[in-house]
Amino acid sequence: MHSPAQSPARRQSVLSQTIFLSRWLQAPLYLGLIVAQVVYVYRFLVELWHLIGFAALGHAAPASVPGGVTDTETIVMLTVLGLIDVVMIANLLIMVIVGGYETFVSRLNLTDHPDQPEWLSHVNAGVLKVKLAMALIGISSIHLLKTFINAERTPAEAIKWQVVIHVTFVLSALTLAYIDKLTRPAHAPEHTI
Repeated sequence: MHSPAQSPARRQSVLSQTIFLSRWLQAPLYLGLIVAQVVYVYRFLVELWHLIGFAALGHAAPASVPGGVTDTETIVMLTVLGLIDVVMIANLLIMVIVGGYETFVSRLNLTDHPDQPEWLSHVNAGVLKVKLAMALIGISSIHLLKTFINAERTPAEAIKWQVVIHVTFVLSALTLAYIDKLTRPAHAPEHTI
């Protein structure tokens, strides 16, 4: 027979274990992001195939190039920027999948693995936020560059809003980095991003 004093402690232990185990509810979310990564790989290969078809075989411009663009160099440049955009989004997905899983679900146990990303050894929620913000700035920069290359076919209002959104991303990343620096203990090592 249990004493009344043990019963609340046991209940608290069960509650604590249940709350701790709930982190595994995020695992399907990371698996879903892996499926999204597969979609981006497929999209990349389709765009690459269209670029090869355009450049080497004289087929129509890839679908990612806005209508009205006829200059071959511009078409190739816009398509390559689209490919870079896909790669940067895929990199963002990897950071979220690997970093998020490692930070919020469970260790990946990659110690001494030759392919372990360098940044994974010092990832935490603050570092992950800053890394994600930097990736979003990179993606936004690619979109902005594509817009500037095709500026004569893009409404001025659309260009203005893309610049405003990009500046907002930059200011947000600077704010996150500053907050991370303020909240990091003085004796903690600097992280490299």
